[in-house]
Amino acid sequence: MNEETLNILSSIIANATPLVIASIGETITERVGVVNLSLDGSIILSAMIGFAAAYVSGNVIVGLLAAMLVGALVALIIAAAGIELKQDQVAIGFVLTLLCADLAQFLGDPYARQPGPQILKTPIPFLQDIPLLGPIFFKQTLLVYFSYILVLGTWYWLFRTRQGLALRAVGERPTTAFARGTKVNRLRYIYVGVGGSLVGLAGAAYSLSVKAGWTTPPSMAGDGWIALAIVIFGGWHPFRVVLGAYLFAALRAFATVAQRSATLNIPVVILNGIPWVLMIVTLVLVSSGTIERLLLVLPRPAQKFMRNFLRSDPPAALGTRFDPE
Repeated sequence: MNEETLNILSSIIANATPLVIASIGETITERVGVVNLSLDGSIILSAMIGFAAAYVSGNVIVGLLAAMLVGALVALIIAAAGIELKQDQVAIGFVLTLLCADLAQFLGDPYARQPGPQILKTPIPFLQDIPLLGPIFFKQTLLVYFSYILVLGTWYWLFRTRQGLALRAVGERPTTAFARGTKVNRLRYIYVGVGGSLVGLAGAAYSLSVKAGWTTPPSMAGDGWIALAIVIFGGWHPFRVVLGAYLFAALRAFATVAQRSATLNIPVVILNGIPWVLMIVTLVLVSSGTIERLLLVLPRPAQKFMRNFLRSDPPAALGTRFDPE
């Protein structure tokens, strides 16, 4: 494999990292029964605050922490509005999306196109020398390595721990979970805060790494909606979510290469629409039962594994309020 191809594959992993982090954060949030529709605005505002904090302090760690705090606060506003004020989570999230995006452009104007600190690549010794895999996966930034750990850790927490079982129970059957002694609303606040902080970290991953700097209009606008779509596409499962994020990044890379190619005469609109079309087709195939029928040709253990992997039903209590009274 030539060096140019390796560089493209490496850039796909790097460019997918903010989507991976944001999508995992939203997966955690929705698994506990709360819809955070503010992702796009939250990512934009976190990107601006993260870059501004790093620019003023000269320290990317400060920028990352500031962005995570912003993301957590935005998510907790939605949780509080739904739990305490009994307002519609979707409506509040949509309003916050618009508010955060406009606020970011207003507050971020002094920092637009200013050079600032950014997260540099940190190759992992020995692992970077593995043929083919090393240059792609292990010559990246610390945020990319964090995303690997995040996906595996989230899967383990959700499906291999008692705490993860309680989390899923709150998102599926909060009344039953409450009857067994689980403090439903407290858990929702905790996990919504965690999910929101990851969304904020994704914003900082853009402005301090992938698309270093701050511009008006923001270069990452729209990626929050993509992250929301990836969560649905991934069936609220960490492994499928990360595959969806990498697929989006790969198709974007293909679109970029195709636009530069003199031999491929494909309209840009079609190239940019391919990820969405693929996602819709996949969801239709799964929901219509077509995939289920195709699985019948596999051995029984493989059928069970693939059914679990392709699960696309949302948490049963997603977007609903729980009143312990």
